[in-house]
Amino acid sequence: MTAYKIDHIGIAVVSIDDAVPVYRALGLEERHREEVPAQKVVTAFLPAGESRIELLEPTSEDSPVAKFLKKRGPGIHHVCFAVRDIDGAVSDLRQRGFRLINSQPALGADGKRIVFLHPDAGHGVLIELSEDAPEK
Repeated sequence: MTAYKIDHIGIAVVSIDDAVPVYRALGLEERHREEVPAQKVVTAFLPAGESRIELLEPTSEDSPVAKFLKKRGPGIHHVCFAVRDIDGAVSDLRQRGFRLINSQPALGADGKRIVFLHPDAGHGVLIELSEDAPEK
């Protein structure tokens, strides 16, 4: 398994609309916003060079992001690395004994397949792996 780039850095926010102006002032523009019902969030992506910033706003009080905000407040939620073969990555990580939050890749924003490593595996950092959606 090889992570070939940082796909994005996820930032938990109370309100995307309130957070976007800060990034706009830095020269970043929102390019994509969508609701991800499975994760109970709305996401907004702002390209930053070869990577992106993902703003995460909870849509439900029981969403993982809402729980994060309640416990830690707004801030960096996760780092996402792009992989070319997420099934192979999951198999490799399991064989190495790493703890995963979801046992199988799930559908995330932008139609990408994603999986999360438990923060214990990342020394306190929630790590997401993503595989690009197949070309249509």
